[in-house]
Amino acid sequence: MVAENESAKLAEAVLGHDDKDRATKTDVSNPDRDGSKYADPSGEKMKALVWMGKGDVRVEEVSKPALLEDKDVIIKVTGSTVCGSDVHLMRGVVVQVEKGDILGHEFCGVVESVGSAVTHLKPGDRVVNSFVVSCGECRFCKQKLTTACEKTNSSKFHEMLYGSRMGGIFGYSHFTGGFAGGQAEYVRVPLAEQNLKVLPKHIPFEKGIYLSDVLPTSYHAVCDTGVFEGDSVAVWGLGPIGLMACMWAFKRGAKRVIGIDNNWRTEFAKSRIPGLETINYTELPKTQSIPAKIHEMVPGGVDAAIEASGGEYAKGWSHKVEMALSLEQDTAEMVNEAIMSTRKFGRVGIIGDYTGYTNHFNIGSLMERGVRLVGCGQCPVQKYWDEIYQMVESGEVDPTMMVTHRFKLEDIDKAYKLQEKRGEGLVKCFVETRFSEPRAEGTPELTNL
Repeated sequence: MVAENESAKLAEAVLGHDDKDRATKTDVSNPDRDGSKYADPSGEKMKALVWMGKGDVRVEEVSKPALLEDKDVIIKVTGSTVCGSDVHLMRGVVVQVEKGDILGHEFCGVVESVGSAVTHLKPGDRVVNSFVVSCGECRFCKQKLTTACEKTNSSKFHEMLYGSRMGGIFGYSHFTGGFAGGQAEYVRVPLAEQNLKVLPKHIPFEKGIYLSDVLPTSYHAVCDTGVFEGDSVAVWGLGPIGLMACMWAFKRGAKRVIGIDNNWRTEFAKSRIPGLETINYTELPKTQSIPAKIHEMVPGGVDAAIEASGGEYAKGWSHKVEMALSLEQDTAEMVNEAIMSTRKFGRVGIIGDYTGYTNHFNIGSLMERGVRLVGCGQCPVQKYWDEIYQMVESGEVDPTMMVTHRFKLEDIDKAYKLQEKRGEGLVKCFVETRFSEPRAEGTPELTNL
C-alpha cells in the first residue's frame, strides 16, 4: 500500500496537479502546511489527529485554521467520531494521504467566525457538517448529487483512475481534495452555507453528529439499491453503516432482513433491531458458504443485497496474496457472495468502500441471472438531510442505538486501533473536545483509554 501511495503522488505530479476552476481552495490539509497563509493570525494552537505514516496516527498540536475565503466558517468542534473508512486511511489504503494531514470527515460544533459572504450562519450557531465538500452550483450539486461535485476536488489522479473526479471530502486525503478534517478542536468549513446544517438546541450533538455521514449513507444504500415493501434483504457487514442499513430496510417495508458478519456484532445488531436475522459466518459448517446459507433461509435468494463491509479485508488466501503483492486493490469476495445470494433479476448495492481494481469477479452470475449491480457511491448527504433530520427530531429514528462509547479527543488515536480490531464492543463512538456540551442523557459515559 505504501508503494501505491507513492505511485499515486508521482502520477499526480506528472499529470499536473492544480486547483484551477475549483470553487474553493483545496489542499489545505493542515494549517501548518503554510502557516503564513493558512494559520489563524492569533497564533493559537489546537489539538488535532494527524496521519504520520501507514498505521501511525497521532494527536498533535497544530495551528488553528484561519478564514481563507469569504464563504468560509471556522467551527469550534464539539464532537467528532471514528468511522471504519478512517481506518482505511490509517492503514494507507486510500491513496494520496500525506504526512501531517488532519483526519476526520464527521463532526459537529459551534460557529466561531464567518466569512464576509456568509449571511445565513452566525457565531454561536450549532451545526453539523456534510462529510462531502460541495459547491452547490455545478450541474450535479443542483440535482443534490453533491458527492459528484465538479468543483471541490483537484486530484487529477482521481480522474485518471475513475474516469471522472468526484467531490471533495473532509479529512480524507488529497485524493478527495486535501481538506483538513474535524478530528480537531477547530475546523475550517469552506462553502459553509452549502455544507453545514443548523441544529436547534433541543437536538443533542450526540444525535445530530450522525447526520454528517452514517444516517444519510445507510439510508442512501437502501434507497439507491432499491428496497421495497415485502422484500427480503441481506446486508454484509454490521458496522454502523450496515447496522443502520438493516434498520432503514425495515422502515422501507422489508419483510425479512438478514445481517452478516463474523463476530459479536451479529448479537449486538439483533439486540438493537427487533426481527433482524443474522449469520455469523464463522459458525457455519466448513462445507457451507454464505450464499448456500442464504438460499437455505430464503429459497431462490433475497430480493436485494447490500455490501457494507468494503474491499479491504480479504478472506481467502488467493486474495490475501494478491492484495499483499498489489496485484489487486480490493477483494471481490463479499460482492460475489452478495451476487450469488440474490434472486434472479434482484439487486445488489455496494456502499462499502472500494478503491481500485479487483480480481476473480463473478461477472457470469451477474450477467446470466440478470442481477442489477449498483455502485451506490459516496452518499450525497444534502439529498436526504431534511428528510432524515425530521425523523431524528420526531424521535422516529434514534441514532444513539449504534453508539457504544464516548472518548476524549486526546485518546482518538487509540480509538482508531479499537475500531480497527472491532475491540471492546465498539460499534460507534462520540469523541468529545474541550468545547463539548455536557453529555446527553442516555448516551455512553466517558471511557479513558
